[in-house]
Amino acid sequence: MLDTSSSNPEQPHLCYDLHCHSTASDGSLSPRELVARAAAQGVTHLALTDHDTIRGLSEAGEAATQAGVTLVSGVELSCQWRGHTIHVVGLDFDVQHAGFVAAMATQLENRWQRARQISDRLGRLRVDDLLDRAVAKAGGEVPGRPHFAQALVDAGAVRTVALAFKRYLGAGKPGDVKAWWPDLPVVVGWIRDAGGVAVLAHPRKYKLTATKLRALVEDFQRAGGRGLEVLTSGQSDADTAFLAALCRAQGLMASQGSDFHTPGAAWCELGKVPPLPSGLQPVWADFRQAG
Repeated sequence: MLDTSSSNPEQPHLCYDLHCHSTASDGSLSPRELVARAAAQGVTHLALTDHDTIRGLSEAGEAATQAGVTLVSGVELSCQWRGHTIHVVGLDFDVQHAGFVAAMATQLENRWQRARQISDRLGRLRVDDLLDRAVAKAGGEVPGRPHFAQALVDAGAVRTVALAFKRYLGAGKPGDVKAWWPDLPVVVGWIRDAGGVAVLAHPRKYKLTATKLRALVEDFQRAGGRGLEVLTSGQSDADTAFLAALCRAQGLMASQGSDFHTPGAAWCELGKVPPLPSGLQPVWADFRQAG
């Protein structure tokens, strides 16, 4: 049955989820499994936005064709802004654009360097082949901290994933390695050059003051950013209202997405976001490949 919580109010049979993750980055479902779950949840238009990689898009595209889901090209890119790590979602870009492909290779190598540093820093735990274990948990892709946490649990170094983060991988712990990322205008430029739409991801999750967030949005727009993720899972009504007002004031398009990573979190399920607030132009209205 179609869940219309994230549907287009003008076309209630359409359901857009433009932010989610697979095993190509830090999700727990393969791209094919993710698409199947999205279809079962009533999603009609899906963007797979793995962190700094588009390696899952080919498999997702095949699955989407079989499932009758429209797949929008997507990625979630990490960048730097005034000392903060910021995420920008790229949508509806040319996946074969040479410059973009080269940029993704650079981002991927940044993530591999970070993974190797995490493994080195956790060497004192004396877990044999920790990096290989984490890579296996990531399905052969670049492992993130959740994969290292699960590898530590499987090796018997800690009892739970939560404890792994508390002792070794959480903020300020040995495994909390900060990767080097390009500046915000560079990342937005990659998306623009590939014909895509740059969207500022989950703006309230950066814990910036309202003044700093407005400054971020202004810099984002100056760089060519065109959209704001107004709706994401677990967000308060007050935050949604603030972002909707900011979107209107700045003349930005509005995007939405569950930011789904793994089954089991009812508050963060594919397609489970409320309707866009009124008076906003949806980002998909400007898509080339899936309007």
